[in-house]
Amino acid sequence: MPNYLGLDGFRFGWVAAWIDDRGDHGFDYSSGLERLLALSHARAMIDMPIGLKSSGYRCCDQQARKLVGPAVFLGARRDLWNFSDMAAANQHYRQRGDKGVSCQLWNIREKMKEVDDFISPDKQTTIGEAHPELIFWNLAGRALLARKTSAQGREQRIELLTQRGFTRLPNWLMQRHGTGIGRDDLIDACACAVAARESTQRVGGPEIDPRGLRMEINY
Repeated sequence: MPNYLGLDGFRFGWVAAWIDDRGDHGFDYSSGLERLLALSHARAMIDMPIGLKSSGYRCCDQQARKLVGPAVFLGARRDLWNFSDMAAANQHYRQRGDKGVSCQLWNIREKMKEVDDFISPDKQTTIGEAHPELIFWNLAGRALLARKTSAQGREQRIELLTQRGFTRLPNWLMQRHGTGIGRDDLIDACACAVAARESTQRVGGPEIDPRGLRMEINY
């Protein structure tokens, strides 16, 4: 049976969860993205921007933010990792009349670069961008859940994933100790795997970046 792969970044690397059509599932982690994407899969979804602008906001981010709020970061740009610090980046953007970037986006700039170095228009045939909060919003009948950092929000997300076949997730959340994988990182990777298996919907129009990458978010 084909595997469907979901990936999310964490402090020391990447965590991947996989599931197949029968419900067999597992997870893995690595310091590098490429090893995990070498795992057998029919489709993969990654919680990281794919397709980057040099200025302004991506349409897909703006549309997703309207649906699920500020969990969607705005301002993903290809040159962000070239600056020495966030202040220098924002000074550069604002001097040319552009909008700055948030701390959250600045903190994932190296992960963005790793994805950007790996991805190509051809690889987008089977590897797409997803956003866990959009996925959970869709799985919950297009309803917003409690904050994912709250006990209620965490249980809501685990329950939705259990219903989709990730029955071992509660045990995994205990096994992750000592790996550096955050609780939310593993939950989000599972959500992306569900999207890889089931998603037929996306936000974003026909927006293409200078490298020919589609800018769209699957859920």
